Amino acid sequence: MRIGILYNPDQVDRATASDFAAAIVSAGGSAHVTSGPDGIGEVDRIVVLGGDGTVLHAAKYASMRRIPLVGVNFGHIGFLTEFEREDVQKAIGLVLDENCPKIARSMLEAEIGGKKTDCLNELALLREVSPGRDNSVKKISVTIDGSSAGDFTADGLIVATPTGSTAYSLSAGGSIVTPDCAAFLLTPICAFSLKSRPIVFPDSSVLKFSFEEEESLLAYGDGVFLGRAETGLSVKKSEREVVFLTRNRQEFFHRLTQKIN
Repeated sequence: MRIGILYNPDQVDRATASDFAAAIVSAGGSAHVTSGPDGIGEVDRIVVLGGDGTVLHAAKYASMRRIPLVGVNFGHIGFLTEFEREDVQKAIGLVLDENCPKIARSMLEAEIGGKKTDCLNELALLREVSPGRDNSVKKISVTIDGSSAGDFTADGLIVATPTGSTAYSLSAGGSIVTPDCAAFLLTPICAFSLKSRPIVFPDSSVLKFSFEEEESLLAYGDGVFLGRAETGLSVKKSEREVVFLTRNRQEFFHRLTQKIN
């Protein structure tokens, strides 16, 4: 089995990645080390050495090529990783096990100005804050499958996948759902009205956001700037998904509680 090892050079030194590759070879596999997704090449599985940002970066590549991946946390909290850095050697047995458990995680497809982008974690719509601009909340109208879900007056909105519910969405007052749940979450950011609570909706739904041109918002997908949404955009479930290797599908909340606390 050929294993791609993607490491973040800002968090992991090359020697650590090379030692991990050598351990995989000793265990009967083959390994290719790279510091960027474009250098992964043809592999059967990917091991990501880094933090959540590195996992998100690798996930886009993995989803396009349908390659399962697993993360080892060399960052901070590591919501998306299966192992901590001190347990890096434990990842070898998992990644070489053809029959290990897997979790398929949904992605969002956001269309902004005719351009489509897939997100594993979340799509965030944020008001622009800069010198010379009014510091005011924005009014955003939302429809779900053609039916009005209401108008939100807020600093912005987050549409999160189950994967993204444990991070940015949670910090903005959202809820947590299991990674394999067939739902997405809509969470207003610093909403003006106390009635603006998170909305959980089926992942088969199509969301559309609209607003006046003077209310234009900045769009971010998985923390990456996507552009300015001038009058609206749409969001739905992507045809792509990311497959994560896991030791135990039932330990999600146990690991999450450890990381949060």
